[in-house]
Amino acid sequence: MSSAPASSRSHPHVFDTGSGAAERGARRVLVITLAMMVIEITAGWWYNSMALLADGWHMGSHALAIGLTALAYATARRYAQDPRFAFGSWKVEILAGFASALFLLGVAALMLIASIERLRAPQPIHYQQALVIAAIGLVVNLVCALILARAQNHGRAHGDGHGHAHGHDRDLNLRSAYLHVLADAATSVLAIIALAGGMLYGWAWLDPVMGIVGAALVAKWAHGLIRETSAVLLDREMDHPVVDGIRAAAEGTAGDTRVVDLHVWRVGRDVFSCALTLETRDAALTADTVRARLAVHPEVAHSTIEIHSRTG
Repeated sequence: MSSAPASSRSHPHVFDTGSGAAERGARRVLVITLAMMVIEITAGWWYNSMALLADGWHMGSHALAIGLTALAYATARRYAQDPRFAFGSWKVEILAGFASALFLLGVAALMLIASIERLRAPQPIHYQQALVIAAIGLVVNLVCALILARAQNHGRAHGDGHGHAHGHDRDLNLRSAYLHVLADAATSVLAIIALAGGMLYGWAWLDPVMGIVGAALVAKWAHGLIRETSAVLLDREMDHPVVDGIRAAAEGTAGDTRVVDLHVWRVGRDVFSCALTLETRDAALTADTVRARLAVHPEVAHSTIEIHSRTG
């Protein structure tokens, strides 16, 4: 039995232009969100609209989460070349996305509690004024969503240009901010429906009911984001398409080599590391040969290869 020494190719985390665009977009959205938060909370309290007030506090929590998104980009950029981070600082962004998802769950819980309380103890609402504020909030949310969507598209275009991008290799930090903005837009729509129903038909109960519907929608989005970010944080990547590609490339087509142990994990938004053990009857097979085969997958930046020879 023989084995090749453990080896890898370095691929430090680089704060690319896609992340730079995302950081700038997050900062713009943060400023806009903070301004609208103050307007909605003040108007919701003044006009006694639970839907509008909930939307304002909801937006406030999103401002905190979007601020966390921007901070994560700045932190990842600052420590991108720090050797203490074995595979770069990229997971700082994923951690921020996970934290933002937890914020979303907290917002959903608060919206649910406040709406149930308002159902039990209805309050008079100044519908016309509250409707105007809710409509402005919706426009602001749509503008913020457009800013973040453009940043997402910029990041995907940058990834495609480097030959690494996959359909589901998304910037989860930016996605968390985008979902926060979408949640804001959804609650603004629900607030408008509730206020319009109350003003036109006297359905005061619709205001808190829409708060409950909004809470359920936000919770669903938060759950999806938690699943995506936690999968990366816990290195649950063995169902990624690149795993089968690595296995096929390492084994080759001769049929005399097979992978007996394989571990693949993500070390960047679209960059992976792998450690694999091969059994082979090919006495000439070396780690460099296997690494040359793996070169067809440029997203595999680090590889540790062990080879065991077998007879028969």
